[in-house]
Amino acid sequence: MANSLHAVFHAIANVRNEQELKRALMDKIGEHFGVQNWGIYLLDEPPTAEIDVPGIPAVCLESNPVGRYVVERHAPAHEQLILSPGDWKHICPRHDHEHVMTGPIVCDGHLVGTLNFTRDKGNPAFNANDLADLSALCLHLSAKMATLRTKPKISNSFLISPLTARELEIAELVAQGLTNAEIGEKLWITQNSVKQALKRMFRKLEVSARTEMVAKLHSISPQQSEQIN
Repeated sequence: MANSLHAVFHAIANVRNEQELKRALMDKIGEHFGVQNWGIYLLDEPPTAEIDVPGIPAVCLESNPVGRYVVERHAPAHEQLILSPGDWKHICPRHDHEHVMTGPIVCDGHLVGTLNFTRDKGNPAFNANDLADLSALCLHLSAKMATLRTKPKISNSFLISPLTARELEIAELVAQGLTNAEIGEKLWITQNSVKQALKRMFRKLEVSARTEMVAKLHSISPQQSEQIN
């Protein structure tokens, strides 16, 4: 079990952006915890960013004791840690929420999301080992989120630019590791529009690859930008 948890830690470490979190974990995390349903819920995540995994609705953080415990303490919890046996079913009658466990994802001292697990009726309750593993996992997720959210933004670090505002938006999403299709979906434009925009951006910056473009945008100075213009 320890090895499988280390595989999850490794997957988190290799994530390049928030959109990849669910994809990176979907094949590993449910098996490790022996759950039927699980989900990562980010508080400021747009609905279009949802990834198709065996998901559960986000734990309603303010309306049940497990959610309130996580919000107040920034610590993981399961229903039997807080409630007497049987009390949970008076709060949540769903058959696929027989047992629940939730952990916090914290960034800069603020709760930015939760990691949620449920087991169906007839499955064992979560125990102290599950809670310890969830706590370790939430630490790795929180550290990764802090790293991802403190990366310098191209649009901030390169205010004077040969690119238009829309092209800078595209460049920012390229830097986050998104594909042309994902960029198009996020910006409500076609995949071909993204492709044509990248061609123009490459010509303006005199580069031939996405990674080269991102590196040049981060390294270019205002004086160099004026020369390009």
